[in-house]
Amino acid sequence: KISMPQFLQLFNTALILLIGKQNRPCLVILKNKVMETIKGKRVLLFGATGGIGAKVAELLIGGGATVFLLARNTQKLEEVASRLSVPAGQYFKVDITDAVAVDAAVAQVVAGGGVDILINAVGVGIIKPLETLTHQDFMDSLQINLVGSFNAVKAVMPSMKEAKKGLIINIPGVLGKVPMAGAAAYSASKYGIVGMMQSIREEVKRTEIRITNLFLGGVDSPFWDTIDLRVQKDKMIVVEEAARAIWFLCQQPRSGVVSEMVLQPFNHQAI
Repeated sequence: KISMPQFLQLFNTALILLIGKQNRPCLVILKNKVMETIKGKRVLLFGATGGIGAKVAELLIGGGATVFLLARNTQKLEEVASRLSVPAGQYFKVDITDAVAVDAAVAQVVAGGGVDILINAVGVGIIKPLETLTHQDFMDSLQINLVGSFNAVKAVMPSMKEAKKGLIINIPGVLGKVPMAGAAAYSASKYGIVGMMQSIREEVKRTEIRITNLFLGGVDSPFWDTIDLRVQKDKMIVVEEAARAIWFLCQQPRSGVVSEMVLQPFNHQAI
């Protein structure tokens, strides 16, 4: 066992390695196996066809995890599953806003051996000033980002409570901590995730269910393709670095939990 200051020092060192320019994921090998292994873990990954989600799936599968892919676009889902050699029965066409569909998919995964880790990489960004932001824009943001997260967590929680352990990773992004102009809908949905998960953390604090929020800054991913906003993608976090951060968070030590992690571009440090 190590103290929390030692763990934080270790975490900082590992993160430097993680976001370096290696061609493949690296793992810090430590005396007494401080870090948890992902080998053999059963991971439920929503948003598996997005830029970050697909890369996370690749890294976790490469580390020996059994990853279940969930996404709403059938063609993209099949392409990712084929590229990563994910067999039928381990990927599901699911709209995260559809609670019935989410429950059914999660129940199928749980029946096959439970869920060790839930990662929600689903998100929609509607960035508009208030005068052009429509009621539908606002509701879409809440449904996909907040209600979707609620659906995923609620579906997996009974099995984690029964096992009295598990890990849940959400990605509120920095706008879930520090809002910006034009992000009323987006920030509302992301702040909602933070508040929701803080409350749920209180409900499960007597178990070994760990809850982690990842506050990512701008990532050079397809997320920006539908946003009418001038951005400098060349100065953003690259997708692989964001995915490696999630990969690392899946290996938290049993004796501690990373409640929050912030990863943002050097040129735009909002936090």
